[in-house]
Amino acid sequence: MGFIKGMDLSTLREVEACGGRFSDENGPGGAMEILRRHGMDLVRLRLWNDPYSETGEPYGAGTCDLETVSILARRAKDLGCQWMLDFHYSDFWADPGKQIVPKAWRGLDAVGLEKAIGAYTREVLQKLAAQGLAPDMVSVGNEITNGLLWPLGRTDNMGHVARFVSAGLKAVREICPHAETVIHLDNGPDRGQYRAWFEGYYAAGGADFDVIGMSYYPFWNGPMEGLARSMANAVERFGKDVLVVETSMGFTLEDYGAYEKLAPDQRKGMAATAKLAAGIEYPMTLRGQSDFIRDLAAAIKAVPDGRGRGFIWWEPAWIPVPGSGWAGSAALRYTGEKGPGGNEWANQALFDYEGRALPALETIRML
Repeated sequence: MGFIKGMDLSTLREVEACGGRFSDENGPGGAMEILRRHGMDLVRLRLWNDPYSETGEPYGAGTCDLETVSILARRAKDLGCQWMLDFHYSDFWADPGKQIVPKAWRGLDAVGLEKAIGAYTREVLQKLAAQGLAPDMVSVGNEITNGLLWPLGRTDNMGHVARFVSAGLKAVREICPHAETVIHLDNGPDRGQYRAWFEGYYAAGGADFDVIGMSYYPFWNGPMEGLARSMANAVERFGKDVLVVETSMGFTLEDYGAYEKLAPDQRKGMAATAKLAAGIEYPMTLRGQSDFIRDLAAAIKAVPDGRGRGFIWWEPAWIPVPGSGWAGSAALRYTGEKGPGGNEWANQALFDYEGRALPALETIRML
């Protein structure tokens, strides 16, 4: 696998079902096909265990069950792309702020959770392999900086974290031995965080893996120089390849409320994004987005010993359409959050609000 120019397209089926349409200089077309023409060579897809309420109401945000993942993975492979499976080990979003135990695993002790992760990982991979859809890369957990399967799997009990992650890794090795395995944390520039996490993981007996995955969002994580230092430090200290598995940069600060057709109290709008954008080194403009991608690729390619593997743009096709947002009402009940459930990401996409390809895609094609 060469320098990865990946895209996370987990919401794509939902966007399409809600009326999202895409185009580039060749005219109308599918988002995945357009991205492929502009250099995409890997598709990342998140998997939620059971993204439905007890009464069958979908959680939204792509409702990323195994059927959805399989359909999108097939489309990616048919276009000649490799693909990464991103296990969240939750029924909905998992990130540093929440790692909710799946409904089916509630009440299990640490031994039970370890067994559940192993069995579930094997079952999913067996089903995919039987369809000819074995993934090329597998992320065991999503942004597990603060652990997974809380409360037992918080990082103040690194022994549990190591056992849970190792169970997933061992299942991947068993069913998909050729797949590269990834452990993914957030805030890529935080060298101290990566050093402490992986030292603790290995000290607790964690199983070996292939790639350190990093999230890097300049409006949350700071200048790119910090990411470059952190990537180099991770390679030197742990001898692993590094991959920026999540990144994005805005192309505008124009609000997209008219496209979502939500009441003001149902969406956050652009106020928070505008505040974040004020302090970053790239303006949220068409040119700023393209420059960010160019410089990010250069920083990754400069990682010592060629161990910078590439980047994956997070949700480049999540354009604003009525019905596709962060969370439906059932999901908010599941997470305990108050919402709102609008898109909140559309200005980070690689298509404008009407689905037209942005200049940044030509930058990616030329990398």
